[in-house]
Amino acid sequence: MAKKCEVCGKGYQKGHKVSHAHNVSIKRWFPNLQKVRLAGPKGGVKRAWVCTACIQANKIRKSVA
Repeated sequence: MAKKCEVCGKGYQKGHKVSHAHNVSIKRWFPNLQKVRLAGPKGGVKRAWVCTACIQANKIRKSVA
């Protein structure tokens, strides 16, 4: 699965998971990506991974067909 939004480029964030005993390990938080069908420039259909923030903000044009 793609790890970045193809519209805004949002990717994962990295940080530390710290237990009560202070055992530290790397943790990654991924964006909520959905596979959507986009309308192409010449009427075609393109599938892309897009984050839900871009979908809600109407930054994409969905394909009807």
